[in-house]
This record gives sequence, C-alpha cells and structure tokens, in this order.
Amino acid sequence: MGEAQVPARPVKVAAVDLGTVTSRLILAEIEGGRIVRFSKRSAITDLGEGVDATGELSQAAIERVAGVCSGYAREIAAFAPDACALTLTSAARDAANGNVLLERLRGLGFDPQIIPGETEARLTFFGVAADFAGERIGVVDSGGGSTEIAVGRITADSDASSVCGAGRLELEQVQSLNIGCRRVTDKFFSAQPPAAGEVDAARVWMDPQFAAYWQELAGRDEGGAGLPDRVVAVGGTVTTLVAIVHELDPYDSAFVHLHELTLDEVRACIDRFARMTTDEIAALPGIQPKRARVIMAGALAIESVLATGGYRSLTVSENGLLIGLARTVAEAYEKGATTVGWLPKLS
Repeated sequence: MGEAQVPARPVKVAAVDLGTVTSRLILAEIEGGRIVRFSKRSAITDLGEGVDATGELSQAAIERVAGVCSGYAREIAAFAPDACALTLTSAARDAANGNVLLERLRGLGFDPQIIPGETEARLTFFGVAADFAGERIGVVDSGGGSTEIAVGRITADSDASSVCGAGRLELEQVQSLNIGCRRVTDKFFSAQPPAAGEVDAARVWMDPQFAAYWQELAGRDEGGAGLPDRVVAVGGTVTTLVAIVHELDPYDSAFVHLHELTLDEVRACIDRFARMTTDEIAALPGIQPKRARVIMAGALAIESVLATGGYRSLTVSENGLLIGLARTVAEAYEKGATTVGWLPKLS
C-alpha cells in the first residue's frame, strides 16, 4: 500500500466486529491516533449457537447476523467513512461453513476478514492499554467462543520508535483459549439452573487451561517481573456482572468503565445464578435478556481466570477489540502500517 496523504481533518472510520455472541459496530473520528468522537451499536446475534456441537453456523444464526449487518451497512453509508473494516472471531474460525456467512457479508458491501486468536488479543490489548500507558497489565477478553489473554504494556505516545505514533506495543505472552460463555454453555449446561455436577464439570475443564497460561508466564519470568499486578477484562460478561451487582437499570457505561469487580462478587453471582431459571436471570436489573442463558458460564470463566492466577479482583474496561480495531483501521488508512502488526482489509 502506498503512503497516503494525512488528511487535515480527523479520519472517519467504521469497524464491525462479529463475535460468537454479539455483533458490534463503531463509527469513530480519529485524530493523532486518538478517538475524538464515536458512537457504538451492539446486538446479541448468538452466531456461535450450536457451533461447538455441530461444527457449523446454523442458518438461523447467519440470518440474524446478516440482518443486523444490513442495518449497520446503512448506518455506515450515512456516516461516509474514509475506511471500513469487518472482522469475525471465534465462531467463524471454528465453523466449516463460514464462507456462507462471508458471502452474505460481501453482498452487503463488506470485505470480511476472519482473524486468528492472537490478532484478536493484540487488537483488544491495543484498545484497552491507552488507559494504562506504561503499565504492565494482563488483558482478558472473555467472549462467547474463546478467551484471549495478553500480558505486556504499551509505551507512551511520545515514544519515537513507535510505528504509528500511538506508542510501541510490547507483548510478552499472548494466547487464545477455546473457552467462552456460549461454548461452555453448549458443552456443559443442559438447562438453567444447572443440573447437579454441571458447574463442577465446567470448572474442572476450565481451571487447568487458565492455570497453564499463568504458570507458563510465571515460569518464564522466574526471577523477573512475574505475573502482572493488574488484570483488565473486557467483554459482555464482565460488564454485565458489574451491572447486575450494582443493579444498573438503565446501564451506565461511565460507571462500568474502569470499575473494579472482585472475585467474591463474581462468586456471589455464580451462587445466585445457580438457583435461577433463564427467565429469572433475564428479569434481573442490568442484564440484556438474550444474555441470560450464557451468563452463568461466562461468570465461571471469569472466576477461573481470577482464581487460577491468584487475583482477588480485576478492572473492567468498556474498551477492547472494537476500539483497537477502529484505531488500527485509521493507522492502516493513514500510514499503511499498524501498531499491532496486522493490516485490516479496508473498504
């Protein structure tokens, strides 16, 4: 890609992230690597429903996502961005028939891109780390089909060695684990409340996988930095847990962003969900009703991340992959290179 002229005005970008549970859109204006104005949309489309069992996206899930993206395409056209990108994550990675959805998205004018777990983790870290410049952190993206964990830091914006002026990304260990609220629900929970033994079985399956990540990091860093002092988590599970704990109705993004969620609060939610039906969970203040069926599994994944790493709490971020993707789209459009080392397909 040739070097583009840097516009005098902010760069306008649109980015769509199609996850296992949620389909999201951001329309953003970016100046000097910073988002100066933005609006976001989100819809629970449950793309990954049944994928773990069948290995394929269901026709109903494809129709749900295509319907939401048709609306997003109209919003994007009205916004008239300089560049647009659309990414798909865990469910699309796993599905043998992912091309069926990709063709539907191309028909709507998108140039869809299925991204690997490590790229997903890097984008998420990039979106989160601006709030923690210079601080060594662990970023956990707990999604519907996978959980990405990345440990590292981003340097200050003034670092002259950075590729795009947004700081230099220094990641020590990045991993994508096939653990997510939709996948765990489909694998272990026959109903809500869970049947006897299902919660324990889910924990037995998850805990060794998360423990192995922390143990590998600690082992490699023996005599060095060790585990990061702070864990930052993104995704609908952790934001919903904060909203439920504090009965946020309506949802308050400003309250949730950078809020501390403790392991004790997560476990209290798990104990509460274990006695409730899906309809009873859906009626709780702070939850989107469509998330009620998978929130138990999501909370168990967050509990496992914290407990196996020896953490008593985490910081919740409203930023994440979508913010990182928007900033990366702007970098690719302006510079032809990106902080995360991955180039999106721009349309």
